[in-house]
Amino acid sequence: MGHKEQKIGNKRQVDSVAHTYVPAMNKAGEIMQIKTMLTMGALGVLLFSAGAAHCHELDVMALTPSEMKWSAQGGLALPGLEQTTLVGDPSKPGPYTIRLKFPAGFKVAPHTHPDSREVTVLSGTWYTGYGDKAEAGNLKELPAGSFYTEPANVAHYVEVREPTVIQVSGTGPSSRKFVGPEVSR
Repeated sequence: MGHKEQKIGNKRQVDSVAHTYVPAMNKAGEIMQIKTMLTMGALGVLLFSAGAAHCHELDVMALTPSEMKWSAQGGLALPGLEQTTLVGDPSKPGPYTIRLKFPAGFKVAPHTHPDSREVTVLSGTWYTGYGDKAEAGNLKELPAGSFYTEPANVAHYVEVREPTVIQVSGTGPSSRKFVGPEVSR
């Protein structure tokens, strides 16, 4: 392909079907390019390190329900609940899986968690709604076998009308922060 070169000031322009104008790189441009490459490299190392920290080998585990140790004490258990931790620790960095056992009549006021969570209803029926004000008309009925998510920092609330067990997975550290006008927990 033919092309025509033109000098315009201190820049060179090439006109061609296969080429486009590219300004000559000056010292400031070279420095900016080096800084950008170093920043991207450092970001890559940081992301790789963070990912590697969350990838850990699990010990072999096979538990029947009767072998699980339930306790009223746990990182996310409220009075009246029971919790068993299957993997990890919700209060520490890294993946975790817990089960929570709720008695009939239990309500949890609107609250948030700093981590995104995935929840499976194992038994009973779970009622959940999103927002910073608990509204019975906005509760979604989730029977055993249902799945839902609790995105990080999204307010949600719960009502349990029969004994119910859920399984929660997330990446800690996790906690609970109550929000909205309700004060009873």
